[in-house]
Amino acid sequence: MATIDPQPGIMDIALYEGGKAKVDGITNVVKLSSNENPFGPSPAVQDAVVRSVHELHRYPSTDHASLRSAIGEVHGVDPERVICGVGSDEIIHFLCQAYAGPGTEVLHTVHGFGMYRISALAAGASPVEVPERDRVTDVDAILDGCSERTRLVFIANPNNPTGTMIGLAEIERLAEGLPDQCLLVLDGAYADYVEGYDGGARLVEQRENVVMTRTFSKLYGLGGMRVGWGYAPKAVIDVLNRVRGPFNLSNTALAAAEAAVRDTTWAEKCRNDNTRLRMILSEALAEHGVPSDTSTANFVLARFADKEEADACDLYLQSQGLIVRKVGGYKLPNCLRITVGDEPSVRRVAFCIGQFKAGAR
Repeated sequence: MATIDPQPGIMDIALYEGGKAKVDGITNVVKLSSNENPFGPSPAVQDAVVRSVHELHRYPSTDHASLRSAIGEVHGVDPERVICGVGSDEIIHFLCQAYAGPGTEVLHTVHGFGMYRISALAAGASPVEVPERDRVTDVDAILDGCSERTRLVFIANPNNPTGTMIGLAEIERLAEGLPDQCLLVLDGAYADYVEGYDGGARLVEQRENVVMTRTFSKLYGLGGMRVGWGYAPKAVIDVLNRVRGPFNLSNTALAAAEAAVRDTTWAEKCRNDNTRLRMILSEALAEHGVPSDTSTANFVLARFADKEEADACDLYLQSQGLIVRKVGGYKLPNCLRITVGDEPSVRRVAFCIGQFKAGAR
């Protein structure tokens, strides 16, 4: 009898679990588990989506030229060096598919985004995990972890799920110190929340070994549309476009993303609101004896005494109709990641954690 097996590495992939969205027996829950923009997309985006229904019978653009042009105008980058994908996850997958494989290694930090390991294994490469320093990317640990087999190094800056980030000087030192055969991938899914930060775009233009990824799922409120983009040296873009499906983004997704990136007023409002509400949340948690690192993203990583306390708090919050994210899978079992929601949600979750801590005394 024939045995049909998948490629090596595939069965080592644990199925990805997204943020929980429901609690049995409770209606009208507040979801703070997936780092979604509580204000959603702008009215301009909603109008673009409605107009797009008239083109549902048409195949979408294969080169995404209009969206790439808009990205170039708004972010000050060369549209010829931009690639668009189904979320930045697909760009990550393209990179592993194109540059990694059996006998090679893909390096990421211990608390790095889970898709790095998944995409590496899917490509047949070996994921290599290196430590962080107090939940912050450690450049020296990354450089020490590289070998002649290293092909890709992924760092999220700001990082998910910690919310921490490193400065440009450290990123430059990392890019300079990598082996010649290695690409540095700067995952900028949360870069839009950092005022004045370009996500590494200028570094991409200065070097041949740096790639940047970005997403429309966070600040722009388009998680349900699944649109992301990458910025890279032209030679890398040429490679990635050879593995990208020609119709990977729908007309509706392309229209929504273009309207979103052009509506800079809405983006600025969402960024400012997030900064203010994140401060309210982190300060309230600190007052209740729940510390968190300084976050530069749209979430706070709340730290508890141990796994038992974190699990108990999670269950209590669920009983109050509040869903946050357990991050034991990221080797942070004593933590809960809490998305910055709208103001009522932020104040409610902070109050409930205070009630939990008071009852636990």
